[in-house]
This record gives sequence, C-alpha cells and structure tokens, in this order.
Amino acid sequence: MLSPTEKTFLRRIVLFASAIVLVFLCFAREGFAQSASSLSPGIKEYVRVSAPAVALEHVRVIDGTGAAPVENQTIVIANGKIQSVAAADAATVPEGAQILDLSGYTVIPGLVGMHDHMFYPSGRVPIYGEMAYSFPKLYLASGVTTIRTTGSIEPYTDLELKRLIDSGEQAGPEMFVTGPYLEGAGAFTPQMHILKDADDARETVNYWADEGVTSFKAYMHITPEELSAAVSAAHKRGLKITGHLCSIGFRQAADLGIDDLEHGLLVDTEFNPNKVQGVCDDSPTFPTIAKLDLQSAPVQAMIKDLIDRHVAITSTLPVFETFVPNRPPVEQRVLDALLPQAQIDYLDARVRVASNPRSVAIGAVVFKKEMNFERMFAKAGGLLLAGEDPTGFGGVLAGFGDQREVELLVEAGFTPLEAIRICTYDGAEFLGELHDIGTIAPGKSADLVVVHGDPSKKIGDIENVEIVFKSGIGYDSAKLIDAVRGQVALH
Repeated sequence: MLSPTEKTFLRRIVLFASAIVLVFLCFAREGFAQSASSLSPGIKEYVRVSAPAVALEHVRVIDGTGAAPVENQTIVIANGKIQSVAAADAATVPEGAQILDLSGYTVIPGLVGMHDHMFYPSGRVPIYGEMAYSFPKLYLASGVTTIRTTGSIEPYTDLELKRLIDSGEQAGPEMFVTGPYLEGAGAFTPQMHILKDADDARETVNYWADEGVTSFKAYMHITPEELSAAVSAAHKRGLKITGHLCSIGFRQAADLGIDDLEHGLLVDTEFNPNKVQGVCDDSPTFPTIAKLDLQSAPVQAMIKDLIDRHVAITSTLPVFETFVPNRPPVEQRVLDALLPQAQIDYLDARVRVASNPRSVAIGAVVFKKEMNFERMFAKAGGLLLAGEDPTGFGGVLAGFGDQREVELLVEAGFTPLEAIRICTYDGAEFLGELHDIGTIAPGKSADLVVVHGDPSKKIGDIENVEIVFKSGIGYDSAKLIDAVRGQVALH
C-alpha cells in the first residue's frame, strides 16, 4: 500500500504529465493545422487523412529495423510526427483524434528510393522526357516517401519540383536531388554535358552544389582524373558521389574515394579480360559476368575492398529484370499509367527481348548472378541500398518499380523483413536521415505506408498500398494513381 505522502506525490506526477501532454497537443494541433492548410487545393483532393491527431489502431507494425512484426498495435500521429507506438489495449489516444481501424492491415516505414529518376525513355530514341507531373505522384502513391534522384537530365526542374513539393504545391516524395550526370566523351544522349577535363568536373560539382543539389553521380565514360576531381570537390562540400561506371572498375573507383556504386556486379567492367583502364569500349559485360565465379578470389577481394572502404552498392533489380525474356509479368496498372504509344513501345520491346538470342541464352543466368552477388555483399557486411532505375526500355515505372525491388530482393534470398529494411533503414542511413525516417519509432517523421495484408508472409502484399502518410498527412494511393492514368511518357 502507498503511504499518504506517496499517493500525493503520485497524483502530482500524473497531473504534471497530463498538463505537459495537453500543452504538447495544443502546439501539435496548431503546427499540424498550419502544415495541412499550406497544401494547395490541387493537392488536397488527394488527401484522405488530415486530422490534427490520428490513431492507427489494431495494425500490424513492421518497423524497418528487421525485427519481427508486432501485432495489434496503435500508432498515434500528431504534428507530422509519430507520437507513440503501443499495444492497442494499452495505447493512449488523444481526445478528438481521428481513429482508423486497421485490422488486417500492416504499416511499414515509407520506402526510401535510392535510384529514382524523374525521367523516362521515349521509345527507341536516346532522349529522356522529364516526368514532372506523373512521377512524383506515382512515387508517393506506391509508398515511396523519400527519393534520391541519382542523376538528373533536367536538374533545374528537379530542384523546382523539390521546392513545389516542400511548399505543398505538388504531391510527391521528399527529394534529395542529384546533380547532372558527370559524363566523359562518348555519352549516348545529347542531354548530358560532356566534361572537358578534371577542372570542368570540379567546377561542375561546385556550381551545382551552390544551386542546391545534395549528391552527384559519375557516369560511364568519366575518366579517372575527372572522377578523382569530382570526388574531392563533393567531399569538400560534405556531399557524396555515386557512379554507374564503365571506364572505371569498382575497385579503382573505391580507391578514388567514391561513396556508392550503382547497379552492382552487372556493370563492373574490371573482370573483362580485355579491359583497358580508363576506357569504356561499350562491349557488353553480360557474357563475362555469366562465366564469372562469385567465389573466385578476384570477386571476393572486390567485395572486401568495397566494404573496407565503406562503399555502398545500390540494387536496381527491376531494370535488369526487363532484360530477361518474359519478365516481369505484364501488369495492367503499368499499361494503364502509360501513354498509348508508350504502351505499344513497351510491349514491342518485350517481344524484342524475348526473341534476342543473347537474352534467351544468358539473361536469366546473369540476373540470378546479380541477385546472388547482392546477397553475398550484404551478408559480408556491405551496405546495400535499393532503387528501381525507371529507364531501360520503359519496363520500370516510378513507385511500382520500388515495390518490385522489394519483391525481387526476396526472390534473391533475403527474408521479407530484410528486404523491407534494405528499402527503408539502409537508404535512410546512407542519406544521414536515420534520425528522422527509415524506421517506425516515436519522434520520427510520420512517413508511413498502410498496406492491406501482411508482406512479412506474402511479399506481394507490398503492392496493396491504400494510404501513404508523409509528414503526418495521409494521401489516397488510388486517387494519385488515377490522376496520372495515361500520362507517363507524356509529362
């Protein structure tokens, strides 16, 4: 039994705590109202949940850390933040909060897309159109609340899109804008600036850092001298640089200080027996990779070198899947999103792949080898990031491709919980944003994805997105997707 003194002390503690909660909620409501009211009328039509406080009750929580799902939880959101996560029968729900009964649903952290461009290929022509209207909506609708653009064709457009999204004038994910491609002589599209020399690489990095980009991407024909200069300039600004390389192998890039490598083993030219250092001869890497033993000393040395130097690898399995005959499955939602001519181009491209002797012979082999390499890299302690790369011949669409990436990581041998962690926690960690996004925990931004079903048991349920919370505002996934029907490849 408590003594009278102890009871008095306990009552004071309870009253004090109640007062603090009341004050907090008042500020939370005011802050949230300002945030919700700042949305433009055009954005509000996509909003499904915008109450000052929201309780997601009886939901299964996959927190993004790799931990097992926790059943029958209540997540309380206020002021754009996660206020609490607790068992449904023990949760404290603020008075007046909007309550959503999510029995049968799972909540995961917002996906962090680490190779998510804002452009799309236009048929067989090497020109890429900026999808400034359709792609932001598709990313958000699919549960992707944060992206790194990882190479920009129109960097000014990307920066302006970020401003519009941040100010509530357009619906879309939080954008970490990568500068224009750092490319040497030999670019396949005239939309890329060709670096003249190392000084030009350094000046390009500094110019675009001043404009507001937060990372850079080296591309296929960059020279070692240009990459070295770009890395040095980026690091002096506290920024990171990644690369889709050809002229430079992975180990040399790591030696030059690169932070991340895109796509994985299938683009690493260092195992080509005829490789000339510093030269991209555009000879296909797939035949070499098809014969490569992943357990061989050179491959294992490369993996160890990358890990020792803290170089991450970004998985983009969806774009490689398009080079395997009859993959991925044709989805009606993809066709519905495409401009009619883009539908024809995409379906024609699938026929070309299916009838290409090289694709038939080794497409599935190298795709499986890339999967095994990524699992091997992660198992050895490497930081594996995840993206989609909506390029190729048009078989990967914004957002839908990020969901497919989660599914393909599971096909590669990761557990569903490991795959979700790669697509949430790992990306947030690399961006330096793990304090705010990437997992579900009190105090973090309420970037949450409400999924019907249980992706920890059936990874395909990752596609059943109904509500996407970004900074506490819940967007209707179906409405966002419907808004861009027939628009992809147009704008």
